[in-house]
Amino acid sequence: MSEQAIEQEVAYLNEILSVTDTVERFCNANELVDRNSITSSRKKMLKEANHLRLRPFRFFINKN
Repeated sequence: MSEQAIEQEVAYLNEILSVTDTVERFCNANELVDRNSITSSRKKMLKEANHLRLRPFRFFINKN
């Protein structure tokens, strides 16, 4: 592949990811496990996702 073809493919991939990689889709596709409870609360999920590392006993589980 030429350099120009590779750049074009990367541009296409970036466009696809910008549509699919959104906060709404993340919250719809995951749940937050917090010790003994499971929540789909968007507010709680985004608050936890803002930490550099997840706090102990908190996990994101993909619903798929």
